[in-house]
Amino acid sequence: MVQRKSEGPSVEGRVPTRSILLAFAIIVGCVLCFFLAVPFIGASTAALTLAVIFAPMQAMLERRLRYRGVAAMISLVVIIVVVAVPASFVIERLVAEAAGNARVIQFRIASGEFQRFMDQHPRLAPIGRWIADQVDIPSLASGMATWLSNLGASFVRGSLVQVAVIGLTFYLLFYFLRDRKEARALLIDLLPLTPAESDRVFGRVIDTVRAIVYGTMAVALVQGALGGMMFWLLGIPAALLWGLVMTILSIVPVLGSFVVWIPASVLLAADGRWVHAIVLALWGAVVISNIDNILRPMLVGNRLRLHTVPAFISMVGGLLVFGMSGFILGPLAVTVTVTLIDIWRERE
Repeated sequence: MVQRKSEGPSVEGRVPTRSILLAFAIIVGCVLCFFLAVPFIGASTAALTLAVIFAPMQAMLERRLRYRGVAAMISLVVIIVVVAVPASFVIERLVAEAAGNARVIQFRIASGEFQRFMDQHPRLAPIGRWIADQVDIPSLASGMATWLSNLGASFVRGSLVQVAVIGLTFYLLFYFLRDRKEARALLIDLLPLTPAESDRVFGRVIDTVRAIVYGTMAVALVQGALGGMMFWLLGIPAALLWGLVMTILSIVPVLGSFVVWIPASVLLAADGRWVHAIVLALWGAVVISNIDNILRPMLVGNRLRLHTVPAFISMVGGLLVFGMSGFILGPLAVTVTVTLIDIWRERE
C-alpha cells in the first residue's frame, strides 16, 4: 500500500509556533510603543495626575450635562483658569523677585561691602575666611542670579518645547476626563485579572496619585510655616507673606523654600546681623530642607500602605530614573507591583 507523502505539520503542531510568533510580535510592538511614548511621559503623567484629582468634578458635571465632551471641556477650562494661569503668574513673580534679591547680593559682594564689614569686625574674620575657603561666594552669587534670571525669563517668554508640553498636557487631559470609563473598561478587558482584582489595582493607582499630591501640599505647608515662624522670631518684616511664598515654592518642582531663606540669610549678613544670618541659614539647611525627606515618605507611605523606606526609595528613585515625572511614576510602579504580588499570593 502506497503511503501518502506528509503534507506538512498538523494544525495542532502549527498553533504553538503561531502563538510564539504572535507573542514575539506583540513584545516587539510594545517595546516600539514604549520608545514612541517616552517623549510624552512628562505630559502624560501631568495629564493623568490632573485627571485623577479632578475626576470627581468631571463626574458631577456629567450628571448635570447631557454630553461628556461638554463636561470635559468645562473641566478643562476650570483647571486652566483656576490652577494653571494663577500658578504660572505667581511662580513667575516669585522667581523674578528671587532673581532681583540675588542680583542685590551679587552687587554687594562685588562692591566689597562684605569685605569691609569683615575688616570692621576682626573677631569674625576667621569665620569669613573659613567660609571663603569652603565656598566661592562671588561665583555662587553670580551663578544663582544668572540661573534665577534665566528661569524667570523662561516663564515669561516660554520656549517652543514648554508650550508644546503644556498644550499636549491639556490635550491629553481632555480625553483622559472624557473617555476615562472606556479606557478603564479596555484595560480591564486586557489585564489578566478578574474585574474585582482590576478594580483593586485601579484603586491603588488613584490612592497613590492623590497621596502624592496631597502629601506634597501638606509638606509644603509645614515648610512654609517653619520658615515663616523663624522669619517672625528673627524680626524679619512680612514673615507671614514670606511663609506663604515658601509654601508655594515648596510645591513647585526644581524650586523650593531655599529660594527665599538663602538670599534672606545673605542679606542679614550684609546688614551686620551675623547671628540672625547664621541661625536662619542653619534652620533652613537642617530643619526646613530635611523635613521634606522625613515627612513626605511618612505621609505618602501611610496612605499607600508602604513602609517609609520603600516609599522614600520609590520617590527618589523615580526622580533619578524618569526625571520630574518620576515623582508620580516611581510610587505608582512600586504600589502597583506590590498589589499584583498580593493578588498572586492570594491566588496560590
